[in-house]
Amino acid sequence: MSDKLEAYLEEISHYLAGRAEREEILSEIRSHIMEKAAEGPGEFTDAAIERAIASFGPARKVAERYLAESRPIIAPAYKRYLVRYTSLLFALHAALTVLAVVLKKELIVFPLLYIPSVSVIGALMYLPAAFLTDLGAVALVLYFITQSGKDIQLPWPKFGVDLDEFKPRPKRFWLSRIATAVGAVIMLAITDFALYLFARHQTIFFVNMDWTDPRPLFSPGAGRRLSLIVIAMFATTTLSLLVKLLTRSRWVDVVSNVVSLALIGLVLTQPFDNLFAPEIAGKILPKLGPWLKYTILYSLLFVALMIAIDLVKHIVIISRRKLAHAEHIK
Repeated sequence: MSDKLEAYLEEISHYLAGRAEREEILSEIRSHIMEKAAEGPGEFTDAAIERAIASFGPARKVAERYLAESRPIIAPAYKRYLVRYTSLLFALHAALTVLAVVLKKELIVFPLLYIPSVSVIGALMYLPAAFLTDLGAVALVLYFITQSGKDIQLPWPKFGVDLDEFKPRPKRFWLSRIATAVGAVIMLAITDFALYLFARHQTIFFVNMDWTDPRPLFSPGAGRRLSLIVIAMFATTTLSLLVKLLTRSRWVDVVSNVVSLALIGLVLTQPFDNLFAPEIAGKILPKLGPWLKYTILYSLLFVALMIAIDLVKHIVIISRRKLAHAEHIK
């Protein structure tokens, strides 16, 4: 028997792993190839078998023709549930993560969720992994439901108007572009002014508005770090608006949200001690120190949560649109 044929069948078998009828399918493919090789002119040789294999096509394509006739991993009717249930589970996951950060305790919702006691930075690193875990858990449940072959009616939770039910008002192309352009110009001016202040004073945070004798709010080191982070945030927003003049892809918002979360994470890593300039620290920290610290922390957490929610929203919309496009092509 041709080694080429055996290697070809083995490659096909990898794509058919887990199928009860795998051996039957491989036997059928073997028979077809042998018959096709025998039909050609000349002797029945390895070269004839190789030509027959080439006419069948790549192993993955051959396996997919047989897989299409069997039960899919997740039934098409359940694919929308994958996005909806993952969104709900991750929203709960994100809310409990914020609560764990605030309480500085681990939270357990057995057997669904476990949120360790993490810092703010740890939470920002933990949430993407949590999203993938939630996606995998929902996909696993839908897989078992599909493979059971039973007609199970799953609930369809509504938390707003579905995309396919929402009929947006017709957009005026030039009006929307003009609004985006105005926003880009404003943000560009803010970014340029912030860069000018930083180049001149090594900070953009001041106690007074007297530019002839400005007094920095933060200590030199902290002022430089925080100023650069804030300028990067301004630049991210500016670049996002400029790109939106060319495309309305929601991937622009996704990238902007991810960068903004990373920059907020950098702000939260800055130590609160020695943050303010000495003359300012001596006046406000004795009275307002703890209150000011937690006000800044919770404000940044709230902003990060809003950005994270917006990020999830864009990802869900992109996923739903790709799913609708794939179903339309079918």
